[in-house]
Amino acid sequence: MEVNQVSGIIVDAAMKVHSALGPGLLESAYEACLIRELRKRGLRVESQVPIFVIYDGETLDIGYRADSGRRGGCSDRTQVDRNCCCRFIKLNCSLT
Repeated sequence: MEVNQVSGIIVDAAMKVHSALGPGLLESAYEACLIRELRKRGLRVESQVPIFVIYDGETLDIGYRADSGRRGGCSDRTQVDRNCCCRFIKLNCSLT
């Protein structure tokens, strides 16, 4: 699947979740619903994916986590930040 197809699925799913739930919930609620929606659409999604830092040739787990990520082969990875999705949806709603 191409990156534009994946990003289209993610944006569409985020808009569906936001339309169904509306504003005002905790971020964890939006994250759980978005993950469910993406999985329903056939994407393999993981929550709170660790992001490692490489320093001086050593890989360190310092506690960074991506909100959610789509995993596949090495060239088939996408990370989603729910705050970015929320900002995009608010902007998109204000433009329509």
